[in-house]
Amino acid sequence: MQQSDTLSAAIEITLWQYSRNERDLNRWMRSLSQDERDRAATYRFEGDRASFMAGRYLLRRLLSGHLGTVPGAVVFVADKHGKPRLEGCDAPQFSLANADGLVAVAIASGCDHVGIDCERADVEIEAAAVESYCSGDERRWLAELPAGERAQTAVALWTLKESHLKALGVGLREDPRNVAFAWKDGIPVIVDGGDRDRRWHHRLVESGSRHVVALAACSQSGLPGISIRIFQDDSMPSE
Repeated sequence: MQQSDTLSAAIEITLWQYSRNERDLNRWMRSLSQDERDRAATYRFEGDRASFMAGRYLLRRLLSGHLGTVPGAVVFVADKHGKPRLEGCDAPQFSLANADGLVAVAIASGCDHVGIDCERADVEIEAAAVESYCSGDERRWLAELPAGERAQTAVALWTLKESHLKALGVGLREDPRNVAFAWKDGIPVIVDGGDRDRRWHHRLVESGSRHVVALAACSQSGLPGISIRIFQDDSMPSE
């Protein structure tokens, strides 16, 4: 994907394959708000707790650069769906996802909505799950694919749908079967979206890892310029 200088809308995607030890966790914790620390303490499994903390740590690091402040001073407010956002009409849109050692953050300017999601590429999706989130046309299309390609495409579809529903802020309160995709010239597009959905743009992002990463963005000025970078946490290297 190439970034165009002629487009007013832009999205920065940051990917981080994090490692963790006790020193990392303590450092990440110091940048979180008290509410985030309390939430981290509720996770039963260490991996889930580390994933949440790494995600909020990276999000705060990135947003603090946009806002010209320190990570701990970034203040989130919840929208009507409970999705965190920044106050102010000029504040950047953002979306956060994490899955099994990868954190993905999208920060957008000039967009109405942005959502990002990531999943392990080798995750096994049972037939009942495919039935619950794929439209009839999508299920028929999957059934016609070779077995290996079918499994990868099922994960891609799930990730695309999650990114779209996250961009809307509704999550799985909306039936994912209502958001159906097909591929046009190798690019995922919403099926039968009409004029309104032509403002939506969806991409699968090369992650450099064993993850599928999907981006959804709604922009009235056309396809946003998209840049991708790999985050290296050099603030205090692990020992």
